[in-house]
Amino acid sequence: QVQLVESGGGFVQAGGSLRLSCAASRSIFSMNAMGWYRQPPEKERELVAVFTSGSTTNYADSVKGRFTISKDNAKNTVYLQMNSLKPEDTAVYYCTARITAGPYEGTYWGQGTQVTVSS
Repeated sequence: QVQLVESGGGFVQAGGSLRLSCAASRSIFSMNAMGWYRQPPEKERELVAVFTSGSTTNYADSVKGRFTISKDNAKNTVYLQMNSLKPEDTAVYYCTARITAGPYEGTYWGQGTQVTVSS
């Protein structure tokens, strides 16, 4: 009932930057949590950065100081600005949203976008 569409992935050399976008089919104001996970090759999916209640932000220790999550309510879009990229940032990045009550309750995932960082 809620679609999330990621974009902005690609190939970049170490030290470069990318900005990921996640466009939602419904207002992100109604979402209790929204943000980004990633899954490196042959590893488990892991938290990158999320908004939670009250627009509090949480970041993985590995990306603090390099990545910034932001949102534009008018565009129903969440962004992930990734700077100073490292090869270990290579992964499929997934947008996710959580709605905890109402007719659209559930957890939603985008299709993923590949980020590859080379030395």
